[in-house]
Amino acid sequence: MASGNFCTWNALTGIKDDGSSGITFANGNTSASMTHNGISCLGTHGIKSGKWYYEINYHADGNYSDGRLFAGWTSDLKGIKYAFFKQAGGSPDREGFGVHVWFYRNGSQGGKISYQSGTDFTGNTGASNTNIKATQANDIIMCAIDADNHKMYWGINGNWGSTNTNGATATNSDITQVDGWSIESTWQGSTWQPAIWFAGASSGTTAIINAGQDSSFAGTKTSGSANASDSNSVGNFYYTPPTNFLALSSSNLVISDDIDPAQTDTDISEKQCGAVLYTGNGGSNAITGLGFQPDLVWMKQRSSGSTFSNGVVDSSRGASLGTYFNRTNADTDFSSDFSSFDNDGFTLASGSAANINNSGVTFIGWGWKANGGTTSSNSDGSITSSVQANTKAGFSIVTYTGGGSSGTVGHGLNKAPEFVISKKRSGTQSWYALATPFGQGYFNVSGNGSYSSGNDPFNSSAPTTTVVGASGDNVTSSATYIYYCWHSVEGFSKFSKFEGNGNADGAFVYTGFRPKMLVIKDGDNSERAWVVYDDKRNTFNPVKNTVGWNLNGSEDTSSYPVDFLSNGFKLRTTNNLVNASSTYFYACWGSVPFRYNNTF
Repeated sequence: MASGNFCTWNALTGIKDDGSSGITFANGNTSASMTHNGISCLGTHGIKSGKWYYEINYHADGNYSDGRLFAGWTSDLKGIKYAFFKQAGGSPDREGFGVHVWFYRNGSQGGKISYQSGTDFTGNTGASNTNIKATQANDIIMCAIDADNHKMYWGINGNWGSTNTNGATATNSDITQVDGWSIESTWQGSTWQPAIWFAGASSGTTAIINAGQDSSFAGTKTSGSANASDSNSVGNFYYTPPTNFLALSSSNLVISDDIDPAQTDTDISEKQCGAVLYTGNGGSNAITGLGFQPDLVWMKQRSSGSTFSNGVVDSSRGASLGTYFNRTNADTDFSSDFSSFDNDGFTLASGSAANINNSGVTFIGWGWKANGGTTSSNSDGSITSSVQANTKAGFSIVTYTGGGSSGTVGHGLNKAPEFVISKKRSGTQSWYALATPFGQGYFNVSGNGSYSSGNDPFNSSAPTTTVVGASGDNVTSSATYIYYCWHSVEGFSKFSKFEGNGNADGAFVYTGFRPKMLVIKDGDNSERAWVVYDDKRNTFNPVKNTVGWNLNGSEDTSSYPVDFLSNGFKLRTTNNLVNASSTYFYACWGSVPFRYNNTF
């Protein structure tokens, strides 16, 4: 099979907390040399499942006696804040790098395992001696992860470490003969990336990665003793990878079969979610170019603002009914404004009440595909619902009637939703949003608030593969409701969080695809809007034309720049709506899976 792109060091992450460079990259970003103590960087690839392997040449110079190289993995579970280690009070602050597990040289004591907290992982606790010998200049560190069984392994120069307490030097050449360092099962589902951290010296230490692209490590080694590929015949490694452990190559990356362009031409990313630009004409207006027939259409004014500037229509309620995401109104008659959901977009009518087709006003329309308007009764929950679901894209539209008491509602998907937006249809009430990366709770969207923990309005139990909770304001007796439900789909969509740092060189966030639409919301502070980006209003970086899902105003064209990259996004602003010292929720949908991108 074709090898695709191999993992390198991500040059967007080797930055000091003052925004200046702390690492010099060379040899196609496979070599990283420190120019600052307490600095680190991530790899370009991330994984959530499977078995993976990479190697590092610990290529150190005269500062070796004081230098230390931490080599291992970092996770986005707690959010990536700096995507590097900031320097705080003279000591490296590893908390900002999310969750991490390292092997590192510890002077004469040999190799050790270090991680963020003794309570984070099972098995060894604290900085445990792994009985791997101390690394020397030009040693090769072997790093492996089994994300499905929550194990990590390290080795030196062809031998894997042992957890036996009476051994001083690793001698096991077979990974099956040693115990891995266990990650708690609750961490399953987080994205893990290769990572290194330089410490102990002010400059000079170099780490050269081989994720399968070069067993000579940029000419610093002669041909590898194994000159081996992985079990998919991908890569060129110095040592033979453990059985069934794969090279960190884009050709090996997992993406959903349902949206894989190599396996389908009808359900690819471009036909699941998208955006279209249009100008209102105050009459019949066929909006085309979306590329599919949408079941949820969300329209926002760009060139002007009004209190009715955020119209939402879906095929479960029908073309004649709509709501406004920036208002608490009940279902509103859109029959004179919105005509139909079409094969390549939607058609608007001559009415002016809905403010979605005002003459001369520019708009952005976002669309999602569900099931063509065909619904079915769902009794998975204690409250019967009507559902149309697109299980391939992880999206469903759910309607139901409240019974006055807390319960659960069937959502029709095959995975637990991570992002749910709810609205009472039959009366005035706030919009609510459940964002499971923040735990059970809600955003009061209409109040522009921070994330609140608690049981209402989505009940006390987290969503499951069949149901999502409903309570409080979402179960008023005889009232009707609508839920929009999403879960992550590998290579297409992701719903997670990151830590803002208030720096113009903000966090890099790995998604596994090139974003087409990105929504960011501050989870810690109120009066901060839902900021929306897409690749239709900006076709090249920086992406900086934004609107607020829950705001009345027109489009902003300069305040919140980000870069859309082949494998994620990078914050380029200090604006507190998207990058203060806060935890941010993000919802992201993609255009091209990282597996099929040709550049980093």
